[in-house]
Amino acid sequence: MNAFMAHLKQMPLIAILRGITPAAGEKIAVVLVEAGFLIVEVPLNSPSPFATIELLAKRFGGKVVIGAGTVLDADDVDRLREAGGTLVVMPHADAAIVARAKSLGLACVPGFATPTEAFQMIAAHADALKLFPAEGASPHVLKSMRAVLPTEVPILPVGGIGQESFETWWKAGARGFGIGSALYRVGDAPAVVAERARAQVAVMRLLVASAMPN
Repeated sequence: MNAFMAHLKQMPLIAILRGITPAAGEKIAVVLVEAGFLIVEVPLNSPSPFATIELLAKRFGGKVVIGAGTVLDADDVDRLREAGGTLVVMPHADAAIVARAKSLGLACVPGFATPTEAFQMIAAHADALKLFPAEGASPHVLKSMRAVLPTEVPILPVGGIGQESFETWWKAGARGFGIGSALYRVGDAPAVVAERARAQVAVMRLLVASAMPN
């Protein structure tokens, strides 16, 4: 089991810091980690994303998985590795990017919206699947797909997800979530992000505990 999968099992939340700058990155990441987040994603359409990734990778070492989101080009996988990141997250299903990530020993979570895309990414050896945008699906859709997709592959809804919807998605078969604007928006103070993070982690811990065998 790689570090991403181990961290996801322990705390199945990915903090998506879209728009974060290097100056704000460490302050926000610190409060997230203090709240219990173990995986942080910096989307590549943020300002100087690789600088932020490098800063966070050096700051947290192996304690936290630091990755890049909105990865659209296989060459960016190499840049991520050079910056010290270990996770590739994509909005789409691209086997070439998955292959590049896995060849470099990185975890990879491609996006999917249909069973066809899901099975293609599983065949490409994705570590988990990102149901995106979750607003375009529903827990009912996920439950139907979960009936045919391998149970060992985690499905992570992303897009419009907040703590109030965790339980419904979890019961439908989700095994983690990517949290964006419900956690962080550009300009948010660390204290505000910390409060949201603590609330989300509290709900997630209850769900994880409920899924453990007695």
